[in-house]
Amino acid sequence: MSTATLPAPAAKPLSIGPIPLSVPVVLAPMAGITNTAFRRLCREYGAGLYVSEMITSRALVERTPESLRLITHHESETVRSIQLYSVDPTTAGEAAAFLAGEGLADHIDMNFGCPVPKVTKKGGGAALPWKLNHFRRIVEATVKAAGDIPVTVKMRKGIDADHLTYLEAAKAAEGAGVAAVALHARTAADFYSGNADWDAIGTLKETITSIPVLGNGDIWSAQDALRMVEQSGCDGIVVGRGCLGRPWLFGDLSAAFRGEEHKAMPGLGEVADAFRRHAELLVEFFDDEAKACRDIRKHVAWYFKGYAVGGELRARLAAVESLQHMDDLLGELDRDAPYPGEAAEGQRGRAGTPKKPALPDRWLESRELTGASRAEVTAAELHHSGG
Repeated sequence: MSTATLPAPAAKPLSIGPIPLSVPVVLAPMAGITNTAFRRLCREYGAGLYVSEMITSRALVERTPESLRLITHHESETVRSIQLYSVDPTTAGEAAAFLAGEGLADHIDMNFGCPVPKVTKKGGGAALPWKLNHFRRIVEATVKAAGDIPVTVKMRKGIDADHLTYLEAAKAAEGAGVAAVALHARTAADFYSGNADWDAIGTLKETITSIPVLGNGDIWSAQDALRMVEQSGCDGIVVGRGCLGRPWLFGDLSAAFRGEEHKAMPGLGEVADAFRRHAELLVEFFDDEAKACRDIRKHVAWYFKGYAVGGELRARLAAVESLQHMDDLLGELDRDAPYPGEAAEGQRGRAGTPKKPALPDRWLESRELTGASRAEVTAAELHHSGG
């Protein structure tokens, strides 16, 4: 794979509780994306902490087949990292106790960053830290039940610019004994629009001094990661949408944080090989070739962004039915086509526009969880991505 020069300073050591990271890089949980197959693929390119898809604590407590499948890690995943979503201290504690008691996880991350309306309208995700004491009880219960397993928290800045929660919530999490906090530097109202507020990450770093602070938002390249660390002083970075269709980004990040001069510039043949490898790993994950091929379809636009692949061939790849069908289609590509430069870089994944957050009735009138708002929250454990 071709490379370009990327000057970079070496990274400071980072540990998540007792877990040392050779580079301060974390893969953000993304529903339908960060399954075992994608995590394994990314690890083949570079180091980091690779977190599972978000799993609801209630689903784990109820031992649903899908939740048990999603928490299964490949033997090559030496650090088993699971993200939990919860709105209830008892259920959160029970889920953490199950993971700890059965030896199923080495790290638990908690999701308080989901901006999806059907979650926030019931008081979950990015809306929940507004109820600060309830948030604190959930985190405390999880940390206690997890025992020696480190627990981290991922959150957003708040609900909107007038209802910021991240500093208070981070201090509550720090006091509850979490091993690190991560901030996606947008509000729920921002959704994925505009630019992430890296200055807010810097403010959080100044506020939280006893545990690592990780930054998330608008990391599309290794240079972006280095700039975030320099600008905010954060201890590490969390990358989500930037790695969609670009698992080699983790190689760039690993090199940059080690002070090495390296940037992947894959030609079309190398991209096709990564796409094919992803599909193979999905077949192993699902144990179902047809299902794996249906799943890989959503990755087509991300992998081939900027490359000389015609719309008609892209459409056929997005309807691939088997690995042999995929091989036939990939055989039509000009494998010698070079890396297209800027056209293959930059933002990918959802963006959209700011939107008014959907919240339970009268949610913002009190910081305490009482009455009707408590009833709303009990229905909030839905399986959605977020951060």
